[in-house]
Amino acid sequence: MVNILAIESSCDETAAAVVSDGRLVRSNIIASQAELHGQYGGVVPEIASRSHLQAIVPVVEEALSAASLGFSQIGAVAVTSGPGLAGALLVGVSYAKALAMALDVPLIAVHHWQGHLSAVFLEHEVEFPFLALVVSGGHSGLVEAVSHGEYRLLGQSLDDAAGEAFDKIARVLGLGYPGGPALERAAQNGAPDAHNFPRAWLAPDSFDFSFSGLKSAVLNHLNRLRMSGHFLSEKEIADIAASAQEAICDVLSAKAIDAAGKLGLKTVAVVGGVAANARLRQLLRQRAGNVRVIWPSPLFCTDNAAMIGVAAWHKWQKGEFSSLALNADPREKLYSVI
Repeated sequence: MVNILAIESSCDETAAAVVSDGRLVRSNIIASQAELHGQYGGVVPEIASRSHLQAIVPVVEEALSAASLGFSQIGAVAVTSGPGLAGALLVGVSYAKALAMALDVPLIAVHHWQGHLSAVFLEHEVEFPFLALVVSGGHSGLVEAVSHGEYRLLGQSLDDAAGEAFDKIARVLGLGYPGGPALERAAQNGAPDAHNFPRAWLAPDSFDFSFSGLKSAVLNHLNRLRMSGHFLSEKEIADIAASAQEAICDVLSAKAIDAAGKLGLKTVAVVGGVAANARLRQLLRQRAGNVRVIWPSPLFCTDNAAMIGVAAWHKWQKGEFSSLALNADPREKLYSVI
């Protein structure tokens, strides 16, 4: 049995986990920075980097303690190498390289998307190929997963990612941070058809996404109301939240099911932080027909190190190790089969 110590620090969570043979999660520790960034309405990169520096050692120690293991029982060290915030990634990569060298064990670099894609294997039996809808604060894309480590990128965000749109709309509505869960809570009391906010379908057969127009439409609507001296009631805020959420989830679900149908794929896995959104799940299920729709538990939707450990195990089996010259890549691309 191979115990992999996995580290994730791509954004505002410092996470460490111990995963054995790609399925047994012995520990999964996450130190969130949400409270630190909440006063700014979003992630501040410099604050994130400094917080990772402070948290990484105690988080790794807690992960080992929770797994009842010592450093001598670790067979490899895995780390998110990109994409993400440069300074945040560097903290995790630098620590992982030093630890792998000190323990004389393999170092395994994992693409952040591959981590999210691998999260479904913790709780589901999934056959390749399948379609993955990757939706988080920094990323939105449709990926055909051909096998572990072999992917075909079908489309992605051309501007704001879905989670980024959630966060920005929540901020202008004064709903707090993190914006995704806050906007979803507000939307529960609103009408999704109260406002006909725009959907960017783009060119025919395009699987790319664009949410900047929606964000601007919401902002312009609020500006017009405020310039007229109108004070928004809680119900009006809820209606805007529900209508914006509907516009985002409508596009995401429609394109995902359309892509699965055109490619003849029988399973759609929705992963990433936005995968926890109940309305998105509902629309996917409604549109799925004979297509199976799955997602990880909420703990494995948001950034975590267990998913990095799962992805690393499959790279371990192929002998895909990294050198100690590994560097963080904030714009790292998901390698594909074409």
